[in-house]
Amino acid sequence: MNDRGLTVAIIPARGGSKGVPGKNLRRVGGVPLVERAVRAAASAVDLVVVSTDDVTIAAVARDAGARIVDRPAELSGDEASSESALLHALDVLEDDGLRVGTVVFVQATSPFIPTKGLAEAVALIEDGTYDSLFSAHETYGFLWRRDAGGVAAAINHDAAHRPRRQDREPHYLETGAFYAFDATGFRRFRHRFFGLVGIVTVPERTAIEIDDEHQLALAEALAAAAPPAPARTPAPAPIPALALVTDFDGVHTDDTVTVDEHGRESVRVSREDGMGVARLRRAGIPMLILSTETNPVVARRGEKLRVPVLHGVDDKAAALAAWAEERGIRLEDIAYVGNDVNDLGPLRLVGWPIAVANAHPQVRATARVILARRGGAGAVREVAERMLAAERSQRIY
Repeated sequence: MNDRGLTVAIIPARGGSKGVPGKNLRRVGGVPLVERAVRAAASAVDLVVVSTDDVTIAAVARDAGARIVDRPAELSGDEASSESALLHALDVLEDDGLRVGTVVFVQATSPFIPTKGLAEAVALIEDGTYDSLFSAHETYGFLWRRDAGGVAAAINHDAAHRPRRQDREPHYLETGAFYAFDATGFRRFRHRFFGLVGIVTVPERTAIEIDDEHQLALAEALAAAAPPAPARTPAPAPIPALALVTDFDGVHTDDTVTVDEHGRESVRVSREDGMGVARLRRAGIPMLILSTETNPVVARRGEKLRVPVLHGVDDKAAALAAWAEERGIRLEDIAYVGNDVNDLGPLRLVGWPIAVANAHPQVRATARVILARRGGAGAVREVAERMLAAERSQRIY
């Protein structure tokens, strides 16, 4: 995530399809179309979301690494627009406390989504070059239309003049594979083309869309010659801890502080982390913020999160042990998240020592789990999701 917010790929995938029954689950190269789309998008964005009304599509997409947004019935019919599904998904993410800066609308019916072009689109939106973009391939074809009487009329050329290909300028044919746009602008205009519109040129071989059985058969034939779908990214392993204790600076924050001319300090925190904490709290999982620093901002953040705080603590291991004993929680059932050497004591005490991605080398060496997220950039949310995943699996089994 950058200052703009998350870059999110949204894949609308309805269960119903008249032209190709069960289209989004049909396989090309042995991989369901919705899974191919999730894999292709994952390398270019922070989060992949699949909006669907179908439980099987949801299961396949979730297994491929996507987050699922349940698409309501009123947005799942043949007349519902893709834009309506995208706006609904953005509302759901916002309600969960996620700030989206860039949206990539990906269509699962395009089995050969060019990941390089998708990444280029994201970069061009995020650096402000364009407000919205779409994938297209060059065409030098002579286009015609029929008038009301069935008579042919030239569209993009003078029928009396037939220049050579090398003497013509290309036109661009939209592939439908992906669109990218600024989230704020999309909410304002409510359609995918607005502001300064750009084109990401992609190879023509990636342009096939699945709308009928013939196109599906063609895509299957092409799959052997096309680049393989990106490998599945395995879901992070669950963390079956029963309580969560975290450091503050460098875990809830990026370990930097802003000081004004009056000596007042402020830090930057992640709303993602706030949502993760809220979900753990709703699940009844005990939590504690444990900090060496004595700083009012730690207490205020704890109040906001509704999580108890112990700060100004010199011996963090002793404080953690006392807290656990008071609550009857075994140390081996506690996850502790740290980032620096003053966290080594509690990390060595608990059953689930966890390091943020940018932790000190000694902390990383001590940790049982090293997170994919950095401190202040969703690390706490990652732990929360993995703890909740473990809790769900324990309920099932």
